[in-house]
This record gives sequence, structure tokens and C-alpha cells, in this order.
Amino acid sequence: MVTATVDNRRFTREEYERLVEQGYFHPEERIELVDGVLYEMTPQSSFHATGVRMTHVSLEPFYREGFDIRSQMPLALGLDSEPEPDIAVVPGSLRDYVYSHPTTAILIVEVADSSLIQDRKRKASLYARSGIPEYWILNLVRWCLEVYREPKDGVYTSRTVLKEGDSVSPLSRLEVSIPVANLFPPK
Repeated sequence: MVTATVDNRRFTREEYERLVEQGYFHPEERIELVDGVLYEMTPQSSFHATGVRMTHVSLEPFYREGFDIRSQMPLALGLDSEPEPDIAVVPGSLRDYVYSHPTTAILIVEVADSSLIQDRKRKASLYARSGIPEYWILNLVRWCLEVYREPKDGVYTSRTVLKEGDSVSPLSRLEVSIPVANLFPPK
């Protein structure tokens, strides 16, 4: 009996960017590259989009100088990953990224409803391996904020779950206290 094997085609970030430049994907198609695999991102509900905006607005006052808060824009993480996190606080200014995407962030936030499992596993692993010091999941399913810190060997070794009545202080701005309720869309 003959058996066939099927190999997955993995892409490098360079190959992926070349496909984007050549117009291989439809302009409205939302694709991201994680660990060499192209993933189609689900369409955003208005609830999800509001969570992204609420988080962006809540972080903005604390990262005006020396940082750029990017919403759903590429991060060049390694040779085979270019995710588009909902929020990424990156060092520098927007002018620093005219010719290339940022390669790191001090804080990444994913707003999760239908993507919760992927955000906890695939994305958390990628961000931890990339040395991102802090990763938040604004969990719209359980209505909580999951705060991941201390990346080591591809995993975050610290996980804290905060509820609406709690406050969060980003590692890079420990003097700041952001009410978790401010991140969520209105009920």
C-alpha cells in the first residue's frame, strides 16, 4: 500500500510581504502570518471594534512621547511572523516605521471574543518567544482582562485575571492606574 504525505507550505515574512506588495490578497482580506502560517482573521463585530478603540483611548495619555500606539498594524516578529495585534505600544514615533514595521513592542493587547483560544495559545506563545514583556487579552467572553508577564522559554510565567472593578498598571508605566472597566465597550 502506498501512502502519501502532505506537507504544509510555510512562508517567511519576506515572502509574505512580497505577496502583499504584488496584490496577491484582496485589499479587504485580513490575513496575518504567525509561525510561517497564513491565518485569515475573522471580521470584527462593532463590539470588538469598540473594545479596541476604548483600549487605545485609555492607553493614549500615558504613551504620548517616545512611543507609538498602533492599532491592527503589522509587527515584524522574527523571520516567519507578522501578526497584526489589536493594539501594540511600540518604542519610537510613527515616523520611525515609514520603511519597515516595528520588530518589538512593550505592550500588546488583543481584544478577544471569537479569537480567544488563538489569542491564548498561538499569539501568547509568539509574543512570549519574541520577548514582548507584557501581553493583555481583553476577554469579551468572560468580561475580564488577562494580564500576561514575564516571558520565558516561549511562555508567559505570570498570568493575572482582573475584573471590571480592578485597575491595571502597565509594566512600563507602573505609576499609572487604568480602571479595567474603561477598556470594555459599554454593556
